[in-house]
Amino acid sequence: MFSLGSWLPALPWLAWGWALLDTLLQGESPRGWRGDGLGTSWGMSVNRCCLFPAGLVGACAVSVLCSLLKVYLYIQCLNNPERQAEKEAIRAQWWVLEPLHVVVLTGVLALVGSRVAALVVLEFSLRAISTVLSLSKGAHSSQLYLLCQYSLGCGVSCGLSFLLEGAPHGTCNLLLAAGLAGLLATYARRLARHVCTLYELHSRARYCGICILLLASGHGIPQLLRNALAVTFTVADLAAVALINRDFLSTAEAVRFWTPLTICYTLLVIYMQEEPRQSSGRQPVYQTVLVRMGGLFILLLTVGRWTDVLHVFISLLGELWCLLRAGIMLEVCRRQ
Repeated sequence: MFSLGSWLPALPWLAWGWALLDTLLQGESPRGWRGDGLGTSWGMSVNRCCLFPAGLVGACAVSVLCSLLKVYLYIQCLNNPERQAEKEAIRAQWWVLEPLHVVVLTGVLALVGSRVAALVVLEFSLRAISTVLSLSKGAHSSQLYLLCQYSLGCGVSCGLSFLLEGAPHGTCNLLLAAGLAGLLATYARRLARHVCTLYELHSRARYCGICILLLASGHGIPQLLRNALAVTFTVADLAAVALINRDFLSTAEAVRFWTPLTICYTLLVIYMQEEPRQSSGRQPVYQTVLVRMGGLFILLLTVGRWTDVLHVFISLLGELWCLLRAGIMLEVCRRQ
């Protein structure tokens, strides 16, 4: 692939600037600057800047998930005369907070390291598989979609970071992905606003193409989300395992990390299967988040680094932010 310097006039005094800009576009630290203090800090700054587009893509993926799920829940409540209060609660959500939600989640995902993000992805994947196998077909599926918000953001973020690591012009690829994801999230948010505002009228009049399509096939939104999440988390799990294993210098070191991690995750899955049966309401959801992050915090205190411990606290804030933002939809799913 041609470098940036091959596209511009060959001026000797600009050669260094071209090389620097080329390495920035590839998401790498400049050659010759690695190994010393300046090179290390420069490389960390470049890598951190590359995490912001990946975090934005993850936040947009969460926004698309919530918008589509809001459309589905609103239509379900509209078709049930006994759930009109829930329909009005969904409609009354503040739309101006949606961009703020994306901005905050982007910052959280950009600050969380790839190591902790990978652990969050693996933990949710085990929890989702256990939940799907233990529950009857279709039970609590909508609530599971809401509980995966932060894990989805981490999965998309670390998956993109892994797949584009070392790729030519990786930063440009991330910026393009962020732009497309932002466009998709914007249109999904407009769809949810349109449905909550005009679907009741348009579904009766039968003159809006979007509402007619949702009237005919809106019941297939959970199937669409399920397939998309399955593909996303499959790729994210492979990327998470690779990101974690690259930090180990020997097999013995990897075994010392994976053994307590497997035990911790097994205990967490068992706890989370028993907790919903003992209590009801939204309180168990927040208790589960605290237990999960507490277990991960204790695990990383023994086998992790101090930066991992800090990233666990940031992940806790991200989880709580996503759950608080989707509180109304969680309540609707619980009653459903």
